[in-house]
Amino acid sequence: MALDDATLIIRDVRPWGGAPSDVGIAGDRIAWVRPSGAAEAAPGAEVVDGRGLLALPGLVNTHAHADKSWWGLPWQSYGGEGGTQGRIAHERARRDELGIPSAPVAERVLREYLRTGTTRVRTHVDVDLGVGLRGIEAVREAAAALDGAVELTVVAFPQDGVLRRPGVLELLDRAAAAGAEHVGGLDPALIDRDPVGQLDGLFRIAAEHGCGLDIHLHEPGDLGAFEIELILDRVERDGIAPGKVNVAHGFAVVDVDPARRRDLLDRMGALGVTMTTVAPVRMRQLPLAELDATGVRFGFGTDGIRDLWSPYGDGDLLGIAWQYARAGGVVRDEDLVRVVEIATRDGAAFVTDEVHDLVPGARADVVLLDAENPMDALVRRVPRAAVVAGGRVVDLAALAARPWE
Repeated sequence: MALDDATLIIRDVRPWGGAPSDVGIAGDRIAWVRPSGAAEAAPGAEVVDGRGLLALPGLVNTHAHADKSWWGLPWQSYGGEGGTQGRIAHERARRDELGIPSAPVAERVLREYLRTGTTRVRTHVDVDLGVGLRGIEAVREAAAALDGAVELTVVAFPQDGVLRRPGVLELLDRAAAAGAEHVGGLDPALIDRDPVGQLDGLFRIAAEHGCGLDIHLHEPGDLGAFEIELILDRVERDGIAPGKVNVAHGFAVVDVDPARRRDLLDRMGALGVTMTTVAPVRMRQLPLAELDATGVRFGFGTDGIRDLWSPYGDGDLLGIAWQYARAGGVVRDEDLVRVVEIATRDGAAFVTDEVHDLVPGARADVVLLDAENPMDALVRRVPRAAVVAGGRVVDLAALAARPWE
């Protein structure tokens, strides 16, 4: 099918708040963007009235846990002990009774992402001695059930630790060999008590399989900064391509003094090491201006939603972007737009190598919002009026189930 043969036309929308335009879609690609009313619909083409709404590219969730939520189940009271170790133990004790992991669980989560306009997702999926690789299989099955509406990339994630659980490194190796796009790590000092050993094992897998690395680093201050330096040493040593290694959370970056932070970020930017944040409300936010100035690409993620770690979260990535902006004191127009760009266009590099924007040739992921401009959409957390994912109009009403059904 030629791109000019639009099978779906979205009339009268304002891409990024600009002039009224029509968007022509052929299959799963944007064929053209033209001034509103300038193009005639081909016979048989579907036409959607955009009613002058703001149009943005699909939202991108760069740090999700789609395999382990009780979304769609009756309310589950918070239990167990706090802290990382306590939550790991509580989750292990209860996940089987809640069907975690399973395709139905993951599909409910992905459907909620889609309902709020997220069309691309990087999800961490637990890999441990109890579930093996079942979680990855379940999440892939859930994405397939949505018939390509949500594009997915998987991080095989050792939530229960790596070295302290003999056999987990072998599971991660198997996951990478079976096609997991990334393998993960977790707090190498506090969890495994051996940062050098954990990182050496993970980087070996990355070198052998050509996969990416996505490492959770909650560790604060000098300890966390030291571990980032260990990661950077290995990226440099192994000649790993830019964009292949990500530091998730990275709380240490905002803990250390400005001079050390600048040194870390300069080196991360030069080596192409990225960051993702879930904009935690109790902590200072990653510094937008400093990340951009040093070329450190970063993205927003929802983390877990309604899971055994916390009852909070609703899967709305725009809400996370709002939380980041509000908590970080982002108020100027250019910075508010920058946050929206990270939540949409620029965040897509965590999932895909292709352009993700409202331009010809891009995958047809379009979100319509009743907002004046991107700044307005962000600060008001405007509900999604319509979502097109992979060239198909999403039935938002069909996705709008209650969280406990």
